[in-house]
Amino acid sequence: MATALAVLVSGFLAPWRVTTGLLLGGMLALINHRWLQRSTRAAFAVLVAGQKPRITLLTYVLRYFVIGLATYFAYELKLASLVAVVAGLSTFVVALFVEAIREFYFAIIQREEIS
Repeated sequence: MATALAVLVSGFLAPWRVTTGLLLGGMLALINHRWLQRSTRAAFAVLVAGQKPRITLLTYVLRYFVIGLATYFAYELKLASLVAVVAGLSTFVVALFVEAIREFYFAIIQREEIS
């Protein structure tokens, strides 16, 4: 949602390279999150089964390599602004903070207790 809002606003107010950078950064952040979530789930599933985890450092480094490569090519082909891609990657963090603030608000206002 944060990425969509940023792309929508930049579509009207910023050059097209900024908009594509935000969109690319947001998509890369989402892909990175899904990839990390899947890798972590697989690692814990193997640990619960009592086996040695087969996830190596290479899979974690590969995520950053893919993100860096996509960003590099988008920048070199002049399709996206580098600063906008980094800002797009950060929209995922903004969305997490908004969700945390929302949950905190409901916990205080509605007096929900954490059990």
